[in-house]
Amino acid sequence: MALDRTTLSTDGIESQVPHVEEHDYSQRAQWLRAAVLGANDGLVSTASLMMGVGAVKGDAKAMIVSGFAGLVAGACSMAIGEFVSVYSQLDIEVAQRKREQQTKVEGESSDGTGGEGLPSPLQAAAASALAFSLGAVVPLLAAGFISSYRVRLGVAAAATSAGLVVFGCVGAALGRAPVGRSCFRVVAGGWLAMAVTYGFMRLFGSTV
Repeated sequence: MALDRTTLSTDGIESQVPHVEEHDYSQRAQWLRAAVLGANDGLVSTASLMMGVGAVKGDAKAMIVSGFAGLVAGACSMAIGEFVSVYSQLDIEVAQRKREQQTKVEGESSDGTGGEGLPSPLQAAAASALAFSLGAVVPLLAAGFISSYRVRLGVAAAATSAGLVVFGCVGAALGRAPVGRSCFRVVAGGWLAMAVTYGFMRLFGSTV
């Protein structure tokens, strides 16, 4: 938002004070939400999937194949889900604007905004798919070239934790939120997801 302020000098002549730009961080909410959630989901879901497979099978190839399958399936799911969600929101907002146009008093001209300023379903879908893929690549690259079973699990968990810290910090910084609190929530949630998946699959593997 730009603020233009006019002041009076001592001789009565108006002078313009340079306007100050105020950023409305809420305008970033749409793409920021899609990107951050996509990256976190890709990182956590892929790492958890690899941990779950690793809990019942020590084969490195099985972990990598399952992780890559999770990357492709998750990216497609995120893109489709985000596209449908944002398109539904777009339809609602366009319909609301049309109703507002129809209820204007006679003689008042239309502002002609149409769909300006509304979120793009395609952009949101692409952002979600790309962010999910970037997040999912982290555990895949970290554990893809390690043959030792225990080392592979440890490296995957460590790389996932580091990625969660980075994504949490970036999301908090862009959204002007508390960095420490945001990172803690992201990392704690990721560790919980991996631990639950590993524990259940370990239990399942021992009973089957």
